[in-house]
Amino acid sequence: MNNAIRSQKGDDLTELILALFRANNLTLMWGDRLVGPFGLTSARWQILGAIVQANRPQPVAWLARDLGANRQNVQRIVNDLHQEGIVMFKPNPHHRRAHLVVLTEKGRRAYDSAINAYNPRVDSLAEDLSLDDIRIAHRVMTTLRARLEEEMDAEKHG
Repeated sequence: MNNAIRSQKGDDLTELILALFRANNLTLMWGDRLVGPFGLTSARWQILGAIVQANRPQPVAWLARDLGANRQNVQRIVNDLHQEGIVMFKPNPHHRRAHLVVLTEKGRRAYDSAINAYNPRVDSLAEDLSLDDIRIAHRVMTTLRARLEEEMDAEKHG
């Protein structure tokens, strides 16, 4: 067993990371149950959300970047969504092969149904949490994400 010494902050961050792993797994299962009736999974719902949040059509690579996800995984899910008529591809005037992904009317209905189911549930989850605690947790996770991205970029380019 590796008994390398790390700081108290390192120990506490490790506990936070383990809690994030557990929370992520539970969030995905919760999301799957929530959006399953609309023909979605958490992964599909995340992609639909990225499409909506982008405010303009994006290619798969940009959606993957916005999600912090692997492009190939996003492409596979987008292809499945396309086969089911939830998204469609439009020509990209800036790149012949990287088509733009847009929601179909069926996709918009599924996304809107998921959000309508989500809103009261997330409000219920937030009930006993203070706004300050939510904002602090968001700031910590955003900072952690940025540092992880920097480290990954350094490894990729270093």
